[in-house]
Amino acid sequence: MLNIPDFSKTKIFVMGDVMLDRYLFGLTDRVSPEAPVPVVRITETDDRPGGAANVAINLSKVGIQTSLFGVVGQDAEGALLENLLISENIECNLIKIENLNTTIKTRIQSRGQQLIRFDRDSSLERGRSFKEEVEKNLLDIDAIIISDYAKGVTSDIAEIINICNANDVLTLVDPKGLDFKKYTGVDILTPNQNEFEAVAGTCDSDNRLVEKALEMIRDLKLKALLITRSNKGMLLVRSNGEHHFLDTEARDVFDVTGAGDTVIAIFAAAIASGADILSAAKIANLAAGVVVGKIGVAYIDQMELQSQISKSSKDNQGIQSLSQLQDLVNFSRRNSEKVVMTNGCFDILHAGHIAYLEEAKNLGDKLIVAVNDDNSVKQLKGSMRPINSLNDRMMVISGLACVDWVISFSEETPLSLIKNIKPDVLVKGGDYSIDGVVGGEEVIQNGGEVKVLSFKKGFSTSAIIKKLQT
Repeated sequence: MLNIPDFSKTKIFVMGDVMLDRYLFGLTDRVSPEAPVPVVRITETDDRPGGAANVAINLSKVGIQTSLFGVVGQDAEGALLENLLISENIECNLIKIENLNTTIKTRIQSRGQQLIRFDRDSSLERGRSFKEEVEKNLLDIDAIIISDYAKGVTSDIAEIINICNANDVLTLVDPKGLDFKKYTGVDILTPNQNEFEAVAGTCDSDNRLVEKALEMIRDLKLKALLITRSNKGMLLVRSNGEHHFLDTEARDVFDVTGAGDTVIAIFAAAIASGADILSAAKIANLAAGVVVGKIGVAYIDQMELQSQISKSSKDNQGIQSLSQLQDLVNFSRRNSEKVVMTNGCFDILHAGHIAYLEEAKNLGDKLIVAVNDDNSVKQLKGSMRPINSLNDRMMVISGLACVDWVISFSEETPLSLIKNIKPDVLVKGGDYSIDGVVGGEEVIQNGGEVKVLSFKKGFSTSAIIKKLQT
């Protein structure tokens, strides 16, 4: 079960090679008379932050406090890139260099296909040091991501890694080139399999891939390697020898451009926000599965990530523990969603229950159903109840489209659960006054409201049981 990390208090530095990704979208309906190439009538231009800037965008979009360090030219493209980043609440620390071109990658797309890409690269003869900025902010940051696109920006990677290690700041590197020794001591490397094999050697089996990964971890004194494997998913290998193959989460793959940026961003964000490394890898894998279904350099936002995590966590169709449910409720609140809660035995589900639950769901955005466990049902309904076990009752309830999350409780009333969850709307069915609803006082004191709904007439579990016995 994956929990949704709270990213709101986490701060991450990103440093490395920034660039502008420009997309020219158009229509192709004829071939050029000058050469056997299609003629594209451009209808739309879209400029997006790329490279290390795309890593920063991915972090900011899920709620991470993000600072970006990089180099651009003193040109229109550099100014455009900076404005795009500032508009996404990213703290920009971009060095502007005269007579340097901002790196631009231009892609021409038509009918969902990339026809051609042309680059205007910049490369620094001498890299820039961000060591001072790191040292000044060590107490305020939770992690540093170095996004190396081999443009020569970060000349002091080894020094920054050493400073971070000495101060217990998490470091991750998305590597490039054949010299991985400069990343010695980093906590985590995130190469793709081609990049990894170019350095470690070709791996003809999964076992060999793990062996080579462990060798690299030992040689470079890493804590872990996360190797992205395109349509095969990911491989996480830890220094203790533990390893996990994660199958791809992609359903439709339109474009893998920038997927590595999303992986390292979400992976770092999850670990820095308290997730264990395996859960973080699974969350990053889910995020990658979303962005490869988009055209071009892309990101995943908070709502998309929350949706993917919730879907992946529905091993029992929305059945949650208290801690998991609290995470889900907190995330919903951060996105201004109204949480509704009700409770009951729901022994034999009938049309009256369904009408009641659908009416309850219409009072908000998310509906929680708390279900009495078997012992508490016996106390309420007698020794012959329940007819259906707790697990069966929860599975049936969670299969309803109107129900988001299901949780059980063992006490005679759900008061303790209500105090922990603090729903925005507490709903009860039957002939109750608002004052008589268990937990109602607590909900109202917390700024919520209490609603009493009528059950659909002619339906009851007791009546169904009596009818079956006759």
